[in-house]
Amino acid sequence: MRRLCTSALLRGVSALAVMGAVLLPATAPAQVPPATATPFDPLAPAPGDQRITKRPPAYQTLQRGPAAAAVSDAPTTFQPPAPAAGAGSTGFDSSNARKRTAKPKTTDDAKAARASQETAPGDPTPAPVSAYQRNGTPAVTTAANTAATSAYASGQPGQPPVALGSQPPLRKKKKKDVADPYDALGARSGGLTYYPAVELIGGYDSNPSRTKDGGGASLFTVAPELRVRSDWSTNEFKADLRGSYNFYHPNPDPSLDRPYFNGTATGRIDVTHDTRIDLGGRLLVTTDNPNSPNLQAGLAKLPLYTDVGATAGLGQKFNRLDISVKGLIDRTVYQQSQLTDGTTSSNDDRNFNQYGATGRVAYELTPGVQPFVEVGADNRVHDLATDFSGYQRDSKGYTAMAGSTFELSRLLTGEIAAGYLHRDYQDPRLQPLGGLVGRGSLIWTATSLTTVKFLAASTVQESDVPGVSGILSRDAGVEVDHSLRRWLVGSLKAGIGQDQYVGSPRTDDRYYFGGGLTYKLNRFVQIKGEARHEWLVSTQAVNDYTANVFLLGLRLQY
Repeated sequence: MRRLCTSALLRGVSALAVMGAVLLPATAPAQVPPATATPFDPLAPAPGDQRITKRPPAYQTLQRGPAAAAVSDAPTTFQPPAPAAGAGSTGFDSSNARKRTAKPKTTDDAKAARASQETAPGDPTPAPVSAYQRNGTPAVTTAANTAATSAYASGQPGQPPVALGSQPPLRKKKKKDVADPYDALGARSGGLTYYPAVELIGGYDSNPSRTKDGGGASLFTVAPELRVRSDWSTNEFKADLRGSYNFYHPNPDPSLDRPYFNGTATGRIDVTHDTRIDLGGRLLVTTDNPNSPNLQAGLAKLPLYTDVGATAGLGQKFNRLDISVKGLIDRTVYQQSQLTDGTTSSNDDRNFNQYGATGRVAYELTPGVQPFVEVGADNRVHDLATDFSGYQRDSKGYTAMAGSTFELSRLLTGEIAAGYLHRDYQDPRLQPLGGLVGRGSLIWTATSLTTVKFLAASTVQESDVPGVSGILSRDAGVEVDHSLRRWLVGSLKAGIGQDQYVGSPRTDDRYYFGGGLTYKLNRFVQIKGEARHEWLVSTQAVNDYTANVFLLGLRLQY
């Protein structure tokens, strides 16, 4: 049985061989590859196959230059693709390799324009060009290019890789604002910064009594001050307290030794982003001017008076529109006058209360410029319905002003306004008081070394002179500070003022000018000197005067 199966299998193989010989053409006998031939590669093209001239990209060796064009039939080692080779222009690349951005192509017109700039007509020396072209072939070089290339090749510091043409100028960095090394540092506590200081001043005043033929006297002044500023993210608080006490020797008659104090405090409570509460307080302690007609005859010394007041208001913003209203109350009290005969004289008829209100509408025209219109009314009520001369001095006043606030990049800051004031008195014998008024406080930083300050104010003072309604006072002044050195500052001052006695022919025009020098030793100590000339011209010549003041002092601050 086994023999029969074997015979049948042999006959079948023989039959298949005969059929193949009949169907296929005769070919040369196959050559058996030698033992050293390359191992069989199922994906490699067959030898002599003319349909495939290049191997697949995955089996080509990455080469540069002319050798890359020829493909060897010898098998090559598989090289993995470069990192992120399959990523698109916006695809994800996890290789973290630095990308090269394509440089913008230069048009023919731009190349021609650049060439015309580098070699201008009539210029015998062409503009420097790169010592080598991008394709690696040497370019035509000039002496400048040769020197620059040799300097780079020698490794000299400060030389560019290749000689360049006209290089763009280096852009200067903007200097940062440097704080004044002589400014006071202040003491911080509870979100507030305190700036205390005191000045000790000595000098000479040629006419301290401010009379026509007044004599001179030595002057010594002690002047303390305190500034307080908050740095809260919301709400705000400010305070300015300044005082002084003047001593004269020899002391004129009446005595001119007197104190002076002027303090203000303002605050803001931010209820919401657009709603706020404005608060304020003030205190003034001083005397009438030595030549004031309100002073009694036979005084032993000048009587003091005190003015204390408070303000409260509400403000609301509507985008750029700001509307606010304020109410105010003030109390003015005069001290009894001491006479040379040892007796005293009452000044109760000069004591009064003032009640008032103001409304203000402002619009932010541009950042830092806010024009406004302000109107106000007040009522003055005296403790005595009739003064010692028989006049009823209660009055009502009205004021309308227009102006603007400024904060232009710290170059111009402050506020200025002008308007008209009118006051009616209860006694028909007293003439109504009215006139142009203004106020202002501007600081202009003309240069980094020069600062200009402008001040203006208008007030209506009460009077007890029979027939005189009141005194309308206007003052304006300018001060220029220039830093000769950071530690040496020179100042020039000038001002003008007028006192108009309504109901009387008297009008006084006041003038002054002067200069000063401040030497800053450090943050805490300064030496100050000042010379000032003052004079008054009155419609009543008996009240004219001139005065010269020379001061030298020491300022201590923290």
